[in-house]
Amino acid sequence: MAFPQSYVANPDRYSNAQFRRCGKSGIQLPLITLGLWQNFGGDDVYETGRAMLRRAFDRGVTHFDLANNYGPPYGSAEENFGKVLRTDFAAHRDELIISSKAGWDMWPGPYGIGGSKKYLVASLDQSLKRMGLEYVDIFYTHRPDFDTPIEETVSALAQIVRQGKALYVGISSYSPERTKIAYELLAKEGIRLLIHQPSYSMLNRFLEQGLLDTLGELGVGCIAFSPLAQGLLTNKYLKGDATQNTRASGGDSSFSKDLLKPETLDRVRALHTIAEKRGQSLAQMAIAWTLRDSRVTSSLIGARNVAQLDDSLNSLNNLAFTEEELKQIDQFAVDTPEIDLWRPVNSR
Repeated sequence: MAFPQSYVANPDRYSNAQFRRCGKSGIQLPLITLGLWQNFGGDDVYETGRAMLRRAFDRGVTHFDLANNYGPPYGSAEENFGKVLRTDFAAHRDELIISSKAGWDMWPGPYGIGGSKKYLVASLDQSLKRMGLEYVDIFYTHRPDFDTPIEETVSALAQIVRQGKALYVGISSYSPERTKIAYELLAKEGIRLLIHQPSYSMLNRFLEQGLLDTLGELGVGCIAFSPLAQGLLTNKYLKGDATQNTRASGGDSSFSKDLLKPETLDRVRALHTIAEKRGQSLAQMAIAWTLRDSRVTSSLIGARNVAQLDDSLNSLNNLAFTEEELKQIDQFAVDTPEIDLWRPVNSR
């Protein structure tokens, strides 16, 4: 594969970068994190993904979020990220926070999914090999597994830290109650729970139903994924048209067309009007809104290309909301159960 010319990082990348402390830890994360869920896997998108990673770092994004099964195909996002690490970021490894996860399905059979020690440890070993790393900065259990004792899952996280394969550990989509249990079990192992990754947006406010308070009390950071409600909080669906190149039209199994209910789209259009008055795109306002509470450490975005990435990063140009704006937004930022596909997982 022919690579573009050698990458030289922007020397002013930290001049305007914004960071927020992750709970009560020594780690600060950029207000926006780039996730590599759907648009970084496979050979056909490699150069586009590489360009986005370069651009993100040049604009002060130091946190890149992956998982074992990100692609498609599974594992390919980590493989591609590993190539970029070698070609572009090798000299900058210690400036980066690199995260990975395991919990959802990765390989066939009973040992390729869930929260068992066997799966989590083996999966991280594979992830490290794909990325060419000795350790990740953060390793998450990607979801609660109610068939595996939480004690076993936490024990696996503790073992991973002690073996030097991860510096910190996190959880994703855990309820407030299970978050407390995981925190306390890790504390008994002498390890602090660094961060929680829940779904959070103006159309999915589950985080506000006790979880954010719990994280604040425990001193655990929070990184909100899907702040654009799977693309619904963008300009794509303002006309209710799902025939264009969108996740709704592309057969994405994680996007339910139940999200495109007329009443939901009416609220999206109303939010778009508020964003226009703020001088922002709907996506920019949606990202900024998730960061209005300082207990939310970072907002986790995806992007299809550099232009889309820049648009999202430009949300940091206007993070302030007036009380009147928040009241107006609250009229339409209504919790919509269909948005949170993970709610059945984290409701126990």
